[in-house]
Amino acid sequence: MNFPYQIKNLEQYQQEYKRSLDDPSGFWGDIAEHFTWKKKWDTVVQSDFHHADTRWFEGAQLNITENCLDRHLADRGDHTAILFEPNDPNKEVQKISYAELHKRVMEFAWVLKNNGVKKGDRVCIYMGMIPELAIAVLACARLGAVHSVIFGGFSAQSISDRIQDAQANCVITCDGANRGAKTIPLKSVIDDALVSCNTVNKVIVYDHIQTPVSMIKGRDAWWNEEVDKVQQSGNTYFPAESMDAEDLLFILYTSGSTGKPKGVVHTTAGYMVWAHYTFVNVFQYQPGQVHFCTADIGWITGHSYIVYGPLSAGATTLMFEGVPTWPDAGRFWEITDKHQVDILYTAPTAIRSLMGFGKEPLQGKDLSTLKVLGTVGEPINSEAWHWYDKEIGKEKTPIVDTWWQTETGGIMISNLAGVTPSKPTYATLPLPGIAPELVDENGNVIEGMDVSGNLCIAKPWPGMIRTTYGNHERCIETYFSAYKGKYFTGDGCLRDAEGMYRITGRVDDVLNVSGHRIGTAEVENAINMHEGVVESAIVGYPHDVKGQGIYAYVIFSGDSSNPDLLKADILQTVSRLIGPIAKPDKIQLVSGLPKTRSGKIMRRILRKIAEGESDKIGDTSTLLNPEVVDEILLNFI
Repeated sequence: MNFPYQIKNLEQYQQEYKRSLDDPSGFWGDIAEHFTWKKKWDTVVQSDFHHADTRWFEGAQLNITENCLDRHLADRGDHTAILFEPNDPNKEVQKISYAELHKRVMEFAWVLKNNGVKKGDRVCIYMGMIPELAIAVLACARLGAVHSVIFGGFSAQSISDRIQDAQANCVITCDGANRGAKTIPLKSVIDDALVSCNTVNKVIVYDHIQTPVSMIKGRDAWWNEEVDKVQQSGNTYFPAESMDAEDLLFILYTSGSTGKPKGVVHTTAGYMVWAHYTFVNVFQYQPGQVHFCTADIGWITGHSYIVYGPLSAGATTLMFEGVPTWPDAGRFWEITDKHQVDILYTAPTAIRSLMGFGKEPLQGKDLSTLKVLGTVGEPINSEAWHWYDKEIGKEKTPIVDTWWQTETGGIMISNLAGVTPSKPTYATLPLPGIAPELVDENGNVIEGMDVSGNLCIAKPWPGMIRTTYGNHERCIETYFSAYKGKYFTGDGCLRDAEGMYRITGRVDDVLNVSGHRIGTAEVENAINMHEGVVESAIVGYPHDVKGQGIYAYVIFSGDSSNPDLLKADILQTVSRLIGPIAKPDKIQLVSGLPKTRSGKIMRRILRKIAEGESDKIGDTSTLLNPEVVDEILLNFI
C-alpha cells in the first residue's frame, strides 16, 4: 500500500492542519476515498457537538474487516499480519499471514453465527494476549456483532457489571492465560461472573494453557471443536456483513468519576479512518515494517494500534504475551532484536520499571532496526524520556509522546516521527482535525502562549466517542456539559511559547495508574463494601514507577488492633470487586475525613498530604472538623 495522505515535512503538516479545520468535509472525504466501501457516504460530517450527536460518513456502508484483511490479499496475502511472541521465550513464535488470518477470522465468524450470535448482538471477550483474541475481535466485526473486550486482570464482579450493562448474549474466553510466572484462571473467573448474568447463553472457550475447567452442558463450547465443525462443513467463506457507517463497532468500558463503569461506544467508519490515519502519520509507517505495541487489547491502545490501525495499513503487528520483566528485564529488547522491530510503542510505566534494572538487560541486544519509539497512557517524565532516547533510541530515533483517550479512538496530540518537532515531556502538536482549546474554570478560552488550563476539543473528529452505551445523557453530562459546545478531556494542560502542548494530569476524580484510568469513586465503593469500613477517600500521589499511586484514607469502626491484617483484608476486597489493578498502594486508617460544613470531603487537602506537600494545605479553620487534618498529618504514611 502507498499512503498519499502521509505527511512528510513540517510545512505539509501546517498546510494539512489548516485545511482539516477549514474544510473538514473535503479533507476527510479525500482520505476516505482510499478505503473499501460497499456504498459511499452522502455527507462526510454532521454534528450537534453540544448534545454529543456527531455522525461521520453517514449513508456509507462498509465492513472494517474488508479494509483490514480482504483488500490486502491480492498483493500482501503471504505477508505476515500477526507475529505472536508467546509468554515462554522457548516456545515457537507464530507467524500468521494475511491470507491465514482472513481464513481464521471467517471460520470463527461462522462459529459465532452457528452459536446464535447475529448482527447487533454484544459479545464480551475475556482472553489472554494471544492471536485468538485478535481473531475473535475481527470475527465479531465481520459478522456485525459488537465486541466488548474486558482486560484479563478484572475480577468476576467487574466482568459481571460490564456483561450486564452491555446485555451480552455470548462470552469468548480461554481456559487460562500466562502472565510471566503466573497463570490466570480466566474461565473460572467467567463462571463466577456469570452466576449473576442472565443474558449470556453461550460461552466459547479456547484451550490455551491446558488447565482443567468446568464446561456447562448446552452453554459452553470448545473453540477448536466449533472450528472443526465449520471446516468439515466445507463452507468456510463468510461474506463481510454490510454495516452502516454509524453502526456500533465496539464498546469499551472505562472508569469514571462515579462508581459505575462507562461503556464508551465507537462506531465503524469514523473510527476506522481515524485509527488508520493516525497510525500511518504518527509512526510514519512504511510498508514492510514490524510494529510492536506492548499494550493489551483489553485497552483502547490495543484496539487501535495492535489490531485496527496496523492491519488496515497492511502492517505486521507484533503481539506479546507476558510481562516486560519476565523471565528477565531484557524481554522487550530480546523481542526487538529477534524480530527486527521498526516501531516500539510502550508505556512510561514500563520504561520507568525497565530503567531500574540498569544497562545489563540491554547487553548483546541489537536495537539498530528501531526507527520510531513511542509512549502512551500517561505523560512521560523527563528522566524516563531521556533514558528511552539515549539507551534505546541511541539519541537518533524519534520519540512520539502520544496523548489520547479511550473516548478519542486514536492519537490526538503528538509529534509525527521525524517530521514535526519533539520536546521531552511534551505531546507537542495536535493532529490534523484536532482543535484543542485551553479554558479556565468558568469556561473562558485562554488565548496566547505560555498559558495553562483545562484541555477541551472544540470540533468533532472522526474517532470521537458517539455515546455511553445505554445512557446518552451520561455521555453528554460527562464530556460535553462542563464547557458548552466543547468536549472536555478531564486533563489539565499547558501550552508553551512555541504553541506546544504538555499534559499535566487529571483534573477530575479519575487517577491515571500505570496508564490505566481508575475512578476514585469505584475504588471507594469497593473499600466501603468491607465490613467495618464506615467511609473512605481515595486520592493520587506521585509514584516512581506507576506515575500515580493510590492513597486510601479509611475510617474503620471495628477492631483495628491488627492494622496489617485489616489492610490486607481491604486489599483483598478491592481485588475481588474490581481487580488487582485497583489495589491502593497505601492505606491510612483515620478517625475522620476533613469535610466542609455541608459534608463534602475535602479531597484537595487529602491530596496535598498524600503528595507530601502539607505546607500547601492552606487554611483549614472553615472545615467542619479541622482537628482531623492534624491527626492525619501526625500518622501520615
